[in-house]
Amino acid sequence: MDVRAWLLDSDPALRWQVLRDLTDASPEVFLAERELVATRGWGARLLALQGADGQWDGGTYWPALDDDPDGQPWTATTYSLLLLRDFGLRPDSREACRAVTLVRENSRWEEGNQPFFDGEVEPCINGMAVALGAYFGENVDRVVERLAREQLADGGWNCEAERGSTRSSFHTTICVLEGLVGHERATGGTPESREARRRGEEYLLERRLLRRKSTGALISNDWLQFSYPTRWFYDVLRGLDYFRSAGGRPDKRLAEAVDVVRSKQQPNGTWLLENTHPGKVHFPLEAGDGQPSRWNTLRALRVLRWYDGP
Repeated sequence: MDVRAWLLDSDPALRWQVLRDLTDASPEVFLAERELVATRGWGARLLALQGADGQWDGGTYWPALDDDPDGQPWTATTYSLLLLRDFGLRPDSREACRAVTLVRENSRWEEGNQPFFDGEVEPCINGMAVALGAYFGENVDRVVERLAREQLADGGWNCEAERGSTRSSFHTTICVLEGLVGHERATGGTPESREARRRGEEYLLERRLLRRKSTGALISNDWLQFSYPTRWFYDVLRGLDYFRSAGGRPDKRLAEAVDVVRSKQQPNGTWLLENTHPGKVHFPLEAGDGQPSRWNTLRALRVLRWYDGP
């Protein structure tokens, strides 16, 4: 199987990233493909689902009508914007500017009626707000300041901290780290936010991305299964893709997690979709669990390309 050709036989949202990350295509070529995200395929389809009120499915984090018996719905504004970011919608495109302006002017968090780019109270959600604000050119400095203040003593974050938890969560920590690195990429960050990101990375690295620091035991078998979209959930591939996107030389403590990724490559060169998080979606991006996944294959191959070096 020609895996690269299979990956390229896909939507512009995925194809441009394959060209950038897995081939020697010039910027002129992959950026031309990226331009299509706004007007064709998944990107155009998702943009068209935004309501006149600026929301997707009538809500910010939750749809206006939460009638999904199977799990959390993934159709509200936050998760729709996260997909557009994953697709690589150009933040300075006319379509992105229109969509984000509508969100800025209309979207408010259900928790306390805060404007979208002001964030709310849970650090996992605020990490998403920072990631989106940084990507789409919105000011999220105050949310970043709050996240730096709310870092726990062990170096991570936990949405349960406001209810007394003093131990960090991988799920929350990866959401925050993705936001902080995006903010740092967009603005340079602050000394406090850069130090918070460094400490958050160390929290994951001390645990080799999958093990308890105290006993060395595997924390969760679910983390060895690779889902996409990842939503708010952590898994080993998501952790590795974060370190790849953050740049720099791979830390030796990533080795076991990388071995997990290598072990899951199929004989035909692909990776499967696994552990899809149940809940209503706008439209499917893959054929389903147990089937070859273009998104997971792209993400795994670019992690290995970065880890193995030139």
